[in-house]
Amino acid sequence: MDKVEKIATIVLPNQLFEKSPVFSNSCTIYLVEESLFFNQYVFHKQKLFFHRLSMKKYQHFLKGKGIDVRYIDASKKLSDIRHLIENISNKYNTIQVIDPNDFLLEKRLKRVCFKLNLKLIILENPMFLCKKSDLNFFKPDKKKFFQTSFYKSQREKFNILIDIAGGPEGGSWTYDTMNREKYPTNKKPPEIVSVNDKSELLSETYDYINNIYTKNYGTLESEFFYPTDFEQSKKWFNDFLENRFKEFGPYEDAIVDSESFLNHSLLSPLLNTGLLNVNFVISHTIDFYKKNNIPLNSCEGFIRQILGWREFIRGIYFAKSVEERTKNYWNFKRKIPHSFYDGSTNILPVDVCIKKILKTGYAHHIERLMIIGNFMLLCEFDPDEVYRWFMEMFIDSYDWVMVPNVYGMSQFADGGLMSTKPYISGSSYILKMSNYKKGEWTNIWDSLFWNFIDKRRDFFIKNPRMRMLVSNFDKMDSNKKKELLETADNFLQNLS
Repeated sequence: MDKVEKIATIVLPNQLFEKSPVFSNSCTIYLVEESLFFNQYVFHKQKLFFHRLSMKKYQHFLKGKGIDVRYIDASKKLSDIRHLIENISNKYNTIQVIDPNDFLLEKRLKRVCFKLNLKLIILENPMFLCKKSDLNFFKPDKKKFFQTSFYKSQREKFNILIDIAGGPEGGSWTYDTMNREKYPTNKKPPEIVSVNDKSELLSETYDYINNIYTKNYGTLESEFFYPTDFEQSKKWFNDFLENRFKEFGPYEDAIVDSESFLNHSLLSPLLNTGLLNVNFVISHTIDFYKKNNIPLNSCEGFIRQILGWREFIRGIYFAKSVEERTKNYWNFKRKIPHSFYDGSTNILPVDVCIKKILKTGYAHHIERLMIIGNFMLLCEFDPDEVYRWFMEMFIDSYDWVMVPNVYGMSQFADGGLMSTKPYISGSSYILKMSNYKKGEWTNIWDSLFWNFIDKRRDFFIKNPRMRMLVSNFDKMDSNKKKELLETADNFLQNLS
């Protein structure tokens, strides 16, 4: 006689799906503030608050569906799923979980279930458009991955922005060259209205985070800014479509010192926790684009971030996460000093960006890549340190997001697995895309840039896209070169 299957379902902080695959086959759900999400690093207070409040609301949502829910606080020993599964193993013979999309969590799940002779069911994660079985593009033995070819295949596969002849709508696959405008000096960015949450759970969540995580980074305002349930998230998304979508394209790379959001959607924390469904976002975006005279470059640019980059990053993580996170191509060992946590580096754009992140837990992609990531690479920081910094400081940070983005895109620590060149620049790029003015910071930034080029000239000479930089440096006056290298060395030696 077959043994009766007794199933316990574990739901993690980033699996708050309105239509969850666990609903069809579950008796009891353990909703867990898993320790890796709350205590692995010194996470931003707003991220912890976001997780706690959204999970508490999800607990009510599940109870409303008649589901037996057991909530596990991060302060409890059982918040480590290994301890939890050991604790409940005498009541159940099967553990069910949605694919955590996290290498360490999956490894822990498999090990503890094997050790206790428990059946483990891993369900497909609805957070992405592509199923794991569809990720043939990301073969583990592949040496290079190019986002452009992946994005094109995604457009064709899902029939998004494809004309009747089967080509890209408008004749081009990407309108990136149209989306690099500086934000006009006197232009007022669209206002993003707070969700104005009236939940009775707010005060409990404030007390919980402020009492337990007293030394964590970031600030918690009296009124929390981000959505934390399904209704709020859909309103938030609709506000983007109505008020920021039209000019998203031209200003998606723009930087303004006093602004954090400009025309960006701020959907990443919602998509990355399941509060918004990716299919819902794409279908409503296309529908709104067609009905409201939205420029193609704005629509395509936004779709590329979700259909292209987000799915691409997940695919890279799926195929290469262990390889990427263990690479240190430049062999950098420098630790990140405290000044990069409080915004006191004396490099104006870096400090302003850090202080905005402390306030919001957010920065848009160019601020992350070309201000913070760029400058950290020029400072020759250990990529493991950079990974930790990005994990700690952002509301939307998860292992699958930050491994490819930090080790691959930002720090080139993987040696070019997913990019053909490191994303470094002098101060000229920052000045071009922002309202920052020249100052002492530009001299230091440029000195670090040329120092980086000079030290690694063998690499750059071999790179067709960057070899001219070595030639440009060599043509400089000898005194100028000496001054640049001394300025860079002085800055690096005095980092604190």
